[in-house]
Amino acid sequence: MLALPLALAGCFGSDRDRPSLMEGTQAGGPQPFPDNFRSDTLALMRAYLNNPVGVREASMAEPVLREIGGRQFFVSCLRFTPRETDGSTKGVRERAVIFVNGRADRVVDRAAELCTGAVYAPFPELEKMTR
Repeated sequence: MLALPLALAGCFGSDRDRPSLMEGTQAGGPQPFPDNFRSDTLALMRAYLNNPVGVREASMAEPVLREIGGRQFFVSCLRFTPRETDGSTKGVRERAVIFVNGRADRVVDRAAELCTGAVYAPFPELEKMTR
């Protein structure tokens, strides 16, 4: 259980073109609540998904504070069924969106531990995305 936050912290710091989660103006202090978490998540998912069109069964949990690498960050969890590049759909995916300084910063693929106990509500905006 303790290995995931350390592994995530290591992954976050490995992007050379992006600052580490440990950097930034407020990274050392308390993180602000991401007021625009829905629109920020949509913008991030548009870049994250190979094909943002045709997402089904989308739901999202409101951001909650979670510990990552020994620090507190707001995390919002998503569940959705994406359309594959060949047009087919596969199983439901669960992803975590991590917010830094009140903005959506990263999508985490292995979200099971971060999303434990998440309370999901429909997220129809994700289903309506276009290219």
